[in-house]
Formats: sequence, structure tokens, C-alpha cells
Amino acid sequence: MREPVELRRKRILAVVHARGAVKVSSLATELDVSAVTLRRDVEELARAGMLRRGHGVVGPVGEAGPTASVPAARSGEAAGEEAAIALVVPERHSYLYETLHGARTTLEAAGARIALHIAPQAAGAERPQVERALAAGVRGLLIAPRWRSAAGEEADYGWLAEVGVPTVLMERRPRPGSALHAVDAVCSDHWYGIHLAVDHLVSLGHRRLVLAARNDSPTARSLRAAFADIAAARPEVEDWSVVLSSPNAGPGEPGSREEVPDLAALLRERGATGAVLHGDEDALMLVQRLAESGIRVPRDCSVVAYDDVVAALGSTALTAVAPPRAEIGRAAAELLLHRLAHPAGASGPVRRTELLPRLEVRGSTAELLTPIN
Repeated sequence: MREPVELRRKRILAVVHARGAVKVSSLATELDVSAVTLRRDVEELARAGMLRRGHGVVGPVGEAGPTASVPAARSGEAAGEEAAIALVVPERHSYLYETLHGARTTLEAAGARIALHIAPQAAGAERPQVERALAAGVRGLLIAPRWRSAAGEEADYGWLAEVGVPTVLMERRPRPGSALHAVDAVCSDHWYGIHLAVDHLVSLGHRRLVLAARNDSPTARSLRAAFADIAAARPEVEDWSVVLSSPNAGPGEPGSREEVPDLAALLRERGATGAVLHGDEDALMLVQRLAESGIRVPRDCSVVAYDDVVAALGSTALTAVAPPRAEIGRAAAELLLHRLAHPAGASGPVRRTELLPRLEVRGSTAELLTPIN
């Protein structure tokens, strides 16, 4: 059966983000794709701002290498040329690059100029990018800050609320009552996403559940809070726990380190037969470790991944919660265009839009037969 284009391109992005710069010829051989097909995919992904092309080499998008198809902000615009809209996203973040692609296609369809700014992984990296965009005269801002820690998120609230141009947050939900509460935002309903995962596992007979999740993004922190809320409220759930999914999955701040347990040992200790794992790469690695420890998925333990960027690519395709990443970008761009096109819209009610994830059922979940011994 012919491989879907979207799946093939996700495989390309997964390799590039994992290894950095790769020769196009080597990538074609590794992925068992013809050179012509791969070059076409690379060209489209580069045009979407999801990777960077060189002479026979392809690499992840970085601060120093914005794609040629998305112009950088410029000062001194030609007379009569409309000012650009700034897009600020973190580097090496495949999840948010799909959101970026959704925003970009909507803006381009509307004839808007785009200024792409890639924020490096350092704390507070978004502010210099936004200041650079504002100095170049952009007329609006779409932004998805990395916000690895709650403290880092709080530190950005004040200045980001006062940028002076219409702004829409993408896939970010600021703390209620904060300075950013009154800023337009479009995001996924992650509470509902966790509800889908837990409800699916419970419907298959699983009563003892574990969430192995990251703790280095607003999404991760929302998932952890939602799982605790939902699992505690479901009478069918007899036991549940939340653990860190990998050593580098926390915010990395002094005093914030969290012990990473042996997941296989934890499942045996608690008799858990259902697990929700965030994000996809951690989920695929944890499933491999479970297999090495003698725990078979889904016979011994059903697994639901959260993100669905590469969840389908494992030797056992993972059932996954799929937030509407591209749709988030499109909705955010449409909201910003509305603010810019209608003078009255700029002072209208602030909008907080939530889009619901969906559940993609694959081979990693099954009806409970026997508990882990």
C-alpha cells in the first residue's frame, strides 16, 4: 500500500529533528524513498518553514536559517507596501511547526506578508525576537512561546501584554487573572484530550492507570493537572499515578528536579495495565523499554500517546490523542486578520478559542485480559 504523503513527511521531519543536518541522498536511502519524491517533499517542507535546505543537505530550522519562502522582517519598507505579520515560534519544535504551517497558509492565502522569527531554546528567548520584529514595523504578532517552566511563563506576561500591536497566542493558555488573560488566544482543549485517553482505557476494562508525562511546557503541565483531575473523579479508576517521562523532560530549574522511575517496575508495582505517555518520542522510547522488560503492548499494557506527531511510526503503531495543531494556527491567523481588517474588531471582546483534540485508535490499546504479574 502506498505510504500517505503526510506520514512520509512526518518521517522526514522526525529524522532531521533527531540528527540535525542530513544529506538528501542519505535520507532517501534511509527512508526507502526515491530521490525525486524526497526532493519534492523537502521542497514543500522548506516552503512551509518546517526545515531548511542547503546544497544537497537538509537540516532543522534554526535561528540563523529562516527558510527562503518566509521573508524575514525588514525595516524601510517600500512605499505603499503593507507591513508584515510576525510569526514567533521555538526552534526544533515539530509539534508547533505544524501550527506554524497552518498559520502561514492562512496568512499567505489572505495576501499577508510574513516575518518568521525562530526563538532559540534559552529561557526568555522570545522577547528579543519580538522586539526585533516590532523595530522592523510589523503590524501584528502570532506567537507560541516555549515556556519550559511556570516561572518562565510568568516572567513573560508583563512585556508580552504590552507589545502595542494586535497579538494572538497560539497553543498557549495564560494563567487566569494574569496580564495575558485579556489577550486573544487559540489553543487545544487538553483537558478533553486527556478525557479521551482515560475514557478509552476505562472502556477497555483498565482500572489502574499511569501518566508518564513531560513537565517542560504549558501543554505538559496542563496534561498532568487534567489527568489527576479526571482519574480522581472517575469511580472506575482504582489507582492512578503521574510520573516524569524522561530525565530531560522537566523545566531544569533549581529545586524542580523530579525522579524518573523505571516505568516497567512501576507498572508491576502498582498493577497498572493502562498508560498515557507524553509526548510521542518519549512514548515510543518507553514502549521499547517496556518490551525489553518483558511487558508486551498491548497484551500486558495498553498505551495511549499524546501529540500524534510520530506516534503511528512505531513497530506497534500507538493509539494517540491528536490535538488539532494546524487548525490552531489557521484559527489564530484568522483571528489576527480579523483584528487587523476591522478597526472595530481591534477593540472588540477578547477571544479565547479552544479546539478539541481527537483520538486515533491504533494497535497499542486492547481490551484487558489479565493484569501484569
